[in-house]
Amino acid sequence: MADAASRLTALAAELLGEPLPVRIRAWDGSESGPPGAPTLVLRHRRALRRLLWKPGELGLARSWVAGEIDVDGDLYAALDALASLLWERGADAKDRVHPVRDPKVRAFAGGLLRLAGPWPPPPPPTEEIRRRAGTLHTRRRDKEAISHHYDVGNDFYALVLGPSMVYSCAYWQDGATLEEAQRDKLDLVCRKLAIKEGDRLLDVGCGWGSMAIHAAREFGARVTGVTLSAEQAAFARKRIAEEGLTDRIEIRVQDYRDVRDGPYDAVSSIGMAEHVGSVRFREYADDLYALLKPGGRLLNHQIARRPEKDESAYHVDDFIDAYVFPDGELAPVGRTVATLEEAGFETRDVEAIREHYALTLRRWVTNLEKDWKEAVRATSPGRARVWRLYMAASALSFEHNKIGVNQILAVRPREDGAAAMPLRAREWTASANG
Repeated sequence: MADAASRLTALAAELLGEPLPVRIRAWDGSESGPPGAPTLVLRHRRALRRLLWKPGELGLARSWVAGEIDVDGDLYAALDALASLLWERGADAKDRVHPVRDPKVRAFAGGLLRLAGPWPPPPPPTEEIRRRAGTLHTRRRDKEAISHHYDVGNDFYALVLGPSMVYSCAYWQDGATLEEAQRDKLDLVCRKLAIKEGDRLLDVGCGWGSMAIHAAREFGARVTGVTLSAEQAAFARKRIAEEGLTDRIEIRVQDYRDVRDGPYDAVSSIGMAEHVGSVRFREYADDLYALLKPGGRLLNHQIARRPEKDESAYHVDDFIDAYVFPDGELAPVGRTVATLEEAGFETRDVEAIREHYALTLRRWVTNLEKDWKEAVRATSPGRARVWRLYMAASALSFEHNKIGVNQILAVRPREDGAAAMPLRAREWTASANG
C-alpha cells in the first residue's frame, strides 16, 4: 500500500488522458500531484470504497461528510477543479461512454478496488436522509423534509447567518456588512410590495421572523408568518416578544396550503418556493392568488436553474437531495413566471440578483469556518461539514451562472383589469438603501 497517492494520480491520469488538477495526500502519508495545486486529503481508504459503490457525487459526499476526505488549502479552488473534472466532464461522458464497457473506466475501477481494502463499503453517514417512497410533497413529507434542513439547531444557524438570522440572498452595496445587506434586502421586498401602515402581510416560509419583524417595525404592517419548522417558530416568537411586536405579528406552525384567513394586501415568499416542487407549483400559485385581495402584490424570491435542452433529462442533485434539501427542486425562471401567470397573476417586475447570492454564501462560509468548533458543538461534525460543502459549492454555482436567483413581483389584477401599479413601476429604487 506504499505510495498510495502516486498510484491514485496515475490511475486518474490514465482515465482522464491528462494530469489530475488537484494534489493528493493519501492515508499512508504519501503525496502526489501538481505542486501548489489544492490538495485533496484522503484520510482513510474507506473513501475509495464509497466511490466504487456510489461513483461520482454521492460517493464523494459521503466520504466528505464522514471526514474521510478533506481539502488542504483553498476550498473554492478545489471545488472548481473537481467540478470541471467530475460533474462537467462526467455529464459529457454519460452521453458517449458505457462505463462497464469502456476499458479505461474498467482499469480505473480495478485499480481503486486494489487500493480500497476489504468490502463491503461502510453505511452512509447518519446525516444522510433515508430514501423516501411514496407521493412527493404531501403535507407530512414536506414537514419531514423541512425539519431535516431547518431543525438543525437555532444556535448553529445563528453562528452561520449572524445577527440578521436571514437565510436567503442578501442585497449588497459596496462596503456593506452582511447584516446591512440583509436589512437592505428586507427593505427592498417591503418597498416592492408597497407595504404601508396597517396592511396585512402573509410571509410564507417566515423562517426566524426577520421579514415579519422588519415589515411590522419599519412599515407598520400586520404580519402573519407561517413555517413548518417548530424550532424556527419558537425562535421567531421570542424575537417578536423582545421587539414588543406581539400585537402586530402572529407566527404559526402551518402549511401555506392550510392558510384560510385571507384576503391579504401582500404576500412575501422568500427562499421558500424551492421546496414546493414542480408537481405542486401551480397549486402554490393558485393558493397565493386566492389569499390576495384584488390589487394585492406577491414577491416571490426564488433560486432558479438554467433550462435543459431536454427538460426530461433533468434530475435533482444527489448530494443536495440526500443531505441538504430533501425533495427540493429548482425550475427555470421562465417556467416560474409562466405558472404564476397561468394562475391569474400579472408579472410586473423580475430582478435577477445571482451575484448577490454568491457574496452572501461566501460570508456564511466565512462565519462557519471562523466559529467551526462552536458550530460542531451546536450540531454535529458531519452536519457542519455538509453545510460548509453545500454553501461553498453553491457560491461557485452562482458565480459561474449554473444557477440564479430572482425576485418576481406579481399582482392579482382588479376586476376591471387594473393592476394598481404606478406608471413608473420601479419606484422602490428611489430609496437611499436601494
